[in-house]
Amino acid sequence: MNQLILILMLFSVSLLAREEMFPTQECPAFNNMKHTQNTHGVHLDKEKKYTILRHYKGQNLIVVKGEQPAQRWVDDSCFHKYSDSTNPLNVRRAGSKVLDIDDGLDQTQKYDNSNISKQNILTLSWHNAFCETHRVKKECQRSLFAFGRFKYREKHFVLHGLWPQPKHNIYCGVESHTVMLDKHKQWNRLPDIALNDEIKGGLQKVMPGVASSLHKHEWIKHGTCYGTDANRYYKDAIQMVEQVNASRVGDFFKKQIGKRVTLQQVRAVFDRSFGLGAGKRVELKCNKGLIMELWLHIGAGSDDLGVLLTQGKQTRSHCQGGFVDKAGF
Repeated sequence: MNQLILILMLFSVSLLAREEMFPTQECPAFNNMKHTQNTHGVHLDKEKKYTILRHYKGQNLIVVKGEQPAQRWVDDSCFHKYSDSTNPLNVRRAGSKVLDIDDGLDQTQKYDNSNISKQNILTLSWHNAFCETHRVKKECQRSLFAFGRFKYREKHFVLHGLWPQPKHNIYCGVESHTVMLDKHKQWNRLPDIALNDEIKGGLQKVMPGVASSLHKHEWIKHGTCYGTDANRYYKDAIQMVEQVNASRVGDFFKKQIGKRVTLQQVRAVFDRSFGLGAGKRVELKCNKGLIMELWLHIGAGSDDLGVLLTQGKQTRSHCQGGFVDKAGF
């Protein structure tokens, strides 16, 4: 009976096999897609051919003969090495330097220094509402020993991202393998960013998503198109978040926790805080009746959020109002 099962398994594998290939790199071969286990520390041998059973989310399921388990997961890049001109995922601007996940470059390096982004969207999340719809996220887990650590994020807006516009302006100079990791939400495997201590501390305060490597994702996808290094990119974002929270806008939302507010009210308080017309640059993003985010359409070239808002494009908002969620599920 066991022999029959083994024969059927081998037959099914032979049917599923798409091709046999030599690897281009000596990559580790993992038991699972999350790459958390590699029994016997298996690495690919560039002198051997491997059967590729399946391609899924930037990875290949292969057969490593003689190993248990024999089926292992490896990255696409272990077998396919595209050139810059042929790989459609390698989105880059003319004159920009490609960021390679393995090249050891400082991830704070500048991209397209002559192309500073002139129009941007600052996206701010209301963390309590975010956690209502993302309860399993690390940044939404409360500890009995938090000692007030969560008070800021429960009563203030937090940083989601700073997005150069237009919206297709993403992944500037980023190597294709890194793009694939990001698109498949394997953010913990993205390159570390060499941020200075001041910026790290600021992000820990205003960006709870750091716990889920959101800061890596935002830098790779959007920050690389901002036109500065990563430290300046996040310095600008942190300053703008803090200006919102320290303004009448921040006070308004703290006082309205548990209540419903309208777009008209939000735009009016932005006008009082940052100057007439600032509110026309603000969108509300809502879900299930809750205000999830503020999207601020801003310009560039100033440290003053009021000035930046006057430079931003006026926008419409599909959401006309919602509840300001309180902490807890």
